[in-house]
Amino acid sequence: MTKSETTESKILSAVGKLGGSPLTEAGIIEHIHPLFSRSLNRNQATGEIYLANHSLGRPMDAIADRVTNALDAWYTELDGAWDLWLKERDQFRNSVASIVGCSRVDSVVPKTSAGQGLRAVINALPSSKPNIVSTRGEFDSLDFILKSYAHKDRASIEWIEANEDGLYQTDEIIASINEHTDLVVLSLVCFVTGQLIQDIQQVVEAAHQYGALIMIDAYHGFGTLPIDFDAIGADFMVAGSYKYTRGGPGACFLIVHPRHLSHDGGVPESDSLFTTDTGWFAKKDPFAYRRQDTPEYAPGGDAWLEATPPAIVYAQANPGLELVDAIGVDRIRAYSLEQQDFLVKQLREVDVETKQIVHHGAFVLIPTLQGQEVTAHLKAIGVNVDARPCPKSGLWFVRLCPDMLNTQSEIIEAVKKISSAFQTLEN
Repeated sequence: MTKSETTESKILSAVGKLGGSPLTEAGIIEHIHPLFSRSLNRNQATGEIYLANHSLGRPMDAIADRVTNALDAWYTELDGAWDLWLKERDQFRNSVASIVGCSRVDSVVPKTSAGQGLRAVINALPSSKPNIVSTRGEFDSLDFILKSYAHKDRASIEWIEANEDGLYQTDEIIASINEHTDLVVLSLVCFVTGQLIQDIQQVVEAAHQYGALIMIDAYHGFGTLPIDFDAIGADFMVAGSYKYTRGGPGACFLIVHPRHLSHDGGVPESDSLFTTDTGWFAKKDPFAYRRQDTPEYAPGGDAWLEATPPAIVYAQANPGLELVDAIGVDRIRAYSLEQQDFLVKQLREVDVETKQIVHHGAFVLIPTLQGQEVTAHLKAIGVNVDARPCPKSGLWFVRLCPDMLNTQSEIIEAVKKISSAFQTLEN
């Protein structure tokens, strides 16, 4: 049995001991916490309470084993290591497809960032200057890429503004789409407020009625919110493992709907949907080293691959994906909502105001005019959180995200420190 198989079997064994019932703190502490001994030992040693789980997810012990295994193969097998490395990549694609409800595994195209996925999509559009609809609430990377294309006159962007609360309305998004729209770029969960965009399928249907394509940024939903890619019907989806699936940086993906994939590959028509963000791994039979003058693409989603992939990153990402897939996103979501409710109630008891959003992702918001000062003060006293500015009001939102490694006693202690921090800064 390889180390990859051993770590996966340990994860499956631990999750199996939880049974099929809803998650409980006692069960998680007994069976899941041992999979995170290094992360938890670090917190115990520092005394820090980590509530930035919506940002960089805490790593599993198994990551060290899997990455070491991938490196050992390099030392011992040299170029023979690619057999193991590509198995890890295939496992990455399989796990992502399972978690997001994508029935065709090769629709999952590994990327090093969500932004790389966006560029691949824009550079696949037939128009040399596409009309793109997006919101002011997209993550900085996608926002910056869109603005860069517009600045170079390579795209025309229609921006949807948030209301005074920093929220977006589905009907306003739909109203911004028309017969001139080529692409809609929209977050499933907005990174500043955690707002879950309701009726996402209606937006997809509206885009398709006008002949537009739509790309969903699911980064703040992936691994913590049930997603059914096949049912949503979007043309593209991007996300990654940095946050809720605990895979660290560089392990991202683009999903291309099967209707845009060629079964046989080959030389595409010039006006068809194929990307110029490409490389030799996207070639048909790449190891045949044919060098004809026209590009002959691989079949299916492999046509959206690029150059030599960052192989070690899949070993890094797979343990977290396997854990999420084994537990089930439905159970993770239910437990996350319980933890958020508990956190909000504790904050309310010490008169700390929270921003209540009916449909939301995995974190809780505390509005303040002193976002950076609050987060710096909290980190100094042992509570790791972050803050982001509201796109309209001038307020900052301190973001607090408990996850399955946080206990209720830890949350209670964090709330005491949060209350103390606000009292200190207000005075």
